[in-house]
Amino acid sequence: MAIKLVVFDMAGTTVEDKDNVHEALIKGFELNNYKINREDANGVMGYPKPVAIRTLLEQKFNLKEKTGELVAKIHNDFVNEMITFYKNDPSVKSKKNAEETFKALRQKGIKVGIDTGFSRDIADTIFDRLKWKEHNLVDLTVTSDEVNNGRPFPDMIYKAMQDMNIKTADEVAKVGDTISDLQEGTSAGCKYVIGITTGAFTRAALEPEKHTHLVDDLLEVVDIVTSEN
Repeated sequence: MAIKLVVFDMAGTTVEDKDNVHEALIKGFELNNYKINREDANGVMGYPKPVAIRTLLEQKFNLKEKTGELVAKIHNDFVNEMITFYKNDPSVKSKKNAEETFKALRQKGIKVGIDTGFSRDIADTIFDRLKWKEHNLVDLTVTSDEVNNGRPFPDMIYKAMQDMNIKTADEVAKVGDTISDLQEGTSAGCKYVIGITTGAFTRAALEPEKHTHLVDDLLEVVDIVTSEN
């Protein structure tokens, strides 16, 4: 069955990320007198950020009760750090060949979707900065706060399918740079689950997780998803 929709992750997949998300998460904890490191942050990359924060509080600090207010405070600080960064930092840009990949897919009649573990306010800051919507590069966007369950659950992909009136995941491909991206695509039943090796996780780290392809360049996605078209 031909692919009608490709759903891409944002940070690390289609948006350049030199540990900026990790640093903002670490800073959010630091501002609330908790210390985490890059390895801790990387372990929850791709998850909805409130879930990531709660997971770290439970696993690293053994805080399992009455953490709602603390999660909200850390998340608010993280969001503020991210919005300031994406609005102002000169390093913010699309990943290599991201926009070229979007254009190539849309020229072939394939819809381009973006899903993200970010909340809508951060995502829209990025879209405004990169002008993807203004330049008509993407067809739809879904953020983790718009569904009941973020990654690794399939809810964001299902919402994208609903928005595009796509009935079966055999017509969908998922592309991302984290283990939770691959888990999301697999749990949704996507025909192609494609890991990109130039983001948060190396090829060696992605390899054990279930997937259909691992690629080193986003443009490879075009050939993969159009192979049967």
